[in-house]
Amino acid sequence: MKTILGIVWFVCLAFAGTKVWADAPEKPFVIPELKEWQGEAGYFTPSDASRIVCPSGDRELLRIARMFAADYAEMFGKSLEVVAGKAKQGDFVFALRKDKALGKEGYAVKITDRVSVSAPEYIGVYWATRTLLQMADQTQNQQLPRGVIRDFPDYALRGFMIDCGRKFIPLAFLQDYVRIMAYYKMNTLQIHLNDNGFKQYFEHDWSKTYAAFRLESDTYPGLTARDGHYTKQEFIDLQKQAEDCFVEIIPEIDVPAHSLAFTHYQPELGSEEYGMDHLDLFKPETYTFLDALFKEYLEGENPVFRGKKVHIGTDEYSNKKQDVVEKFRYFTDYYIRYIESFGKQACVWGALTHAAGDTPVKSENVLMNAWYNGYADPVAMKKEGYRLVSIPDGLVYIVPAAGYYYDYLNTQYLYENWTPAHIGKAVFDEKDPAIAGGMFAVWNDHAGNGISTKDIHDRVFPALQTLAVKMWTGKQTGVPYQRFDEKRHGVAEAPGVNIAGKLSHTPGLVYEQAVVEPGSELPYREIGYDYRVSFEVEGAEETKGTELFRSPDAVFYLSDPIRGMLGFARDGYLNTFTYPVRKGQKMTIDVTGNHEQTCLYVNGKLVETLNKQTLYFNESKDKMSYVRTLVFPLQKAGDFKSRVTNLKVYQE
Repeated sequence: MKTILGIVWFVCLAFAGTKVWADAPEKPFVIPELKEWQGEAGYFTPSDASRIVCPSGDRELLRIARMFAADYAEMFGKSLEVVAGKAKQGDFVFALRKDKALGKEGYAVKITDRVSVSAPEYIGVYWATRTLLQMADQTQNQQLPRGVIRDFPDYALRGFMIDCGRKFIPLAFLQDYVRIMAYYKMNTLQIHLNDNGFKQYFEHDWSKTYAAFRLESDTYPGLTARDGHYTKQEFIDLQKQAEDCFVEIIPEIDVPAHSLAFTHYQPELGSEEYGMDHLDLFKPETYTFLDALFKEYLEGENPVFRGKKVHIGTDEYSNKKQDVVEKFRYFTDYYIRYIESFGKQACVWGALTHAAGDTPVKSENVLMNAWYNGYADPVAMKKEGYRLVSIPDGLVYIVPAAGYYYDYLNTQYLYENWTPAHIGKAVFDEKDPAIAGGMFAVWNDHAGNGISTKDIHDRVFPALQTLAVKMWTGKQTGVPYQRFDEKRHGVAEAPGVNIAGKLSHTPGLVYEQAVVEPGSELPYREIGYDYRVSFEVEGAEETKGTELFRSPDAVFYLSDPIRGMLGFARDGYLNTFTYPVRKGQKMTIDVTGNHEQTCLYVNGKLVETLNKQTLYFNESKDKMSYVRTLVFPLQKAGDFKSRVTNLKVYQE
């Protein structure tokens, strides 16, 4: 009986891609999960003399080594010298080595008295460094369990799409997300550069409906959104940053629907029949306008769109009339070929089942986002020759506070059931060559709903951690969801990145200061959700707009700019409590905040809760949720006259 049980145990371990020797450490927890782990007894502990060695002296390996050293120093405060030459005990060693079984992105790590990293290509070496950082971050003294790792992805494209059109996403946020994605071996970031709100929230008037195009344009001065955009150089630099850590940015200009920003600029391009968010496909001026716009970012030896792929949109256009359908198909084919004329691969949203017709649309070497099977049946699209990116709206669409799709993804269902082979009800074989990979998306449909970039991150990050596993490790995950969900909280966002503002993994007091001097700086930028910030105030006469604290993302006011109340501003929204700090008053103020609401307490009593409001439009026929959350700013004290003492910050 013991023999039979032993055989069963060995088979189970082999099935999970893991072999374990007696007294060997268990398989390290990293995201995404390691494909293969062969554990041995003991640990490798780096010393002050540890180095990163590239024996070949290869320049790209040395660059990756320097990035690893910088991240290691950022996370652990320890410097690792980068050298070319002969390795010795205690070193990290990077090398290229042919290994067909690992594929393009795979890597191997052997941990003994040194850490030896090898991969067929540079990208694999870089992914190995992400694994090593995650492992080191979860142990004492950055020790690593001895053993052998072999790791490689099931799907080549592992991505995230962010809607920057309906809500401006600051450049710094995108830069941080490049770092986060790289840390989790996610290699594709699709940036949706234009879109518009829904006209029912803007008096059913297209001319008043919010719309934005987020990229600087010299061809069409005045087209670029005034409330937030990226200069060409900023966008180029963002792509270069991404390239450095093996993340590809796919810029998207969404046409011919979702195009109100263009018809605001040039109204004659709009469709009178289908709405001004639709470009008129029968007007030559439409093609003249778009040709010039795409050309501006694609032409020349150093184009603004640097990567191999460019997305042209092509979703959700009307199909009421067959002549319009045929023209839409012509338009799609035209811009696929136009993009290709600049040496790029064209990407489209799937729409050709919705727009079924006779006009041919090029499929060879075209990447299609398969998002809704009614718009593009993935089985039919595969037969037509498209390579598919699995991004099923009913599973992986986040639309913050909208009341449809998901506010937060069902990560347990996705972890236990989904891989990119599942597109709606269509299920393909795992690693079907027609499936390029998978993505998930955040759509900021409700322009003006109060959602902050912090709120977006609160929704996106757990989804990213989960889907990074499902796109890399695939179906054969060996860690149960409950353990994964518990352990993932211990994995950092990325080296030097803390968008969530978490100061502790355990509840309690994380910072205190006896006196807050005006203009002083605190050691923390902010405190994230599930916090309590407490301080005592002896009120003085304050002018409107007096700040208590500020960070790059938010301001908390002692006297807000409009009414002179306690309040806060972030992402262009001002929210105030109906409570002023008056001259001569002494009080203890507590502010608490989570992902749903912000509360004010005075002398221990709840004064007001700023929670989700419902805004009504068109005689209450339409409604929108408005969110009043705050990640509390701490970085710099304002120029106040009141006396502020006994500051205490709690991570609840």
